[in-house]
Amino acid sequence: MFGVRSPTLPAMLNRPSASFRSKLFVPGARPELFDKALNGAADALSFDLEDAVLPEAKAQARSDVAAALARAAAMPRRPLVIVRVNAPGTPWFEDDLRALVQPGLDWINLPKAESAADVRHVARLLGGLEAAAGRAAPVGLLVNIESALALQRAADIGAAHPRVTGLQLGLADLYEPLGIARRDAANVHATLHALRMAAAAAGVPAYDGAFPDIADLDGFRAEAAMAKRLGFAGKSCIHPRQVEPANEVFGPSAEELVWAGRVDAAATQAEAEGRGVVVVDGRMIDAPFVQRARQLLHALRGVNS
Repeated sequence: MFGVRSPTLPAMLNRPSASFRSKLFVPGARPELFDKALNGAADALSFDLEDAVLPEAKAQARSDVAAALARAAAMPRRPLVIVRVNAPGTPWFEDDLRALVQPGLDWINLPKAESAADVRHVARLLGGLEAAAGRAAPVGLLVNIESALALQRAADIGAAHPRVTGLQLGLADLYEPLGIARRDAANVHATLHALRMAAAAAGVPAYDGAFPDIADLDGFRAEAAMAKRLGFAGKSCIHPRQVEPANEVFGPSAEELVWAGRVDAAATQAEAEGRGVVVVDGRMIDAPFVQRARQLLHALRGVNS
């Protein structure tokens, strides 16, 4: 039949749900940009307290981002709100979590994780902070994969805790220390494929990282299209001009949606009749095709909600 294995009940109850086609980085030290970004076209925002903020400005940036979260919580409609915190083990990490677990925060973007134990440690800290704040909805964890060791362990990292909402590739941190050419499409494809397989094994989405050349929109679009063909859910943007092409590339085309609707309708009828295989437009359709069609329709409902 067409059924797809469901997650365990605890995971289904506790895993935060959402996704994005575009995620715009907003430097935590630039509060004058916050409200414009919250009202922009990106599906998600990632306020950055890590690389975009100098050490002496960390405390002020944290305070400014926390204030932006409070404003976001009051908005009737807003993007998915994510904050990239400083890495565990830095002097700022736990202060970041304490300041940010409040209404208006949806996910934490966790940098520099290299093991499942790292993820579980952060999940425990979040659980304690949520309990103290009386927060019922769990904060999600978008985990960066940005080292060779993390890539090797990515499936375990993705499956480490129900809070994990996806794995995100960080090519600059991964490639630069190893001398790997960032603009070589073959290199990028190999790494994207490896992360996508790991995310699939963990049962979480994969998200593409940033494209550094702001002026090269054709290059951005080509890299995004490569990621889309590999099954990635969305891509990071470092400038607002990258948001529209990301939304276009990762959004389903009209043809895909028509196909998905036909497959879903045919499969629903077959399920009612006790049949496990159907033919749509002369093509045999079984469970993997039905799963993909329903994923497309589900993603569309999420974008339009």
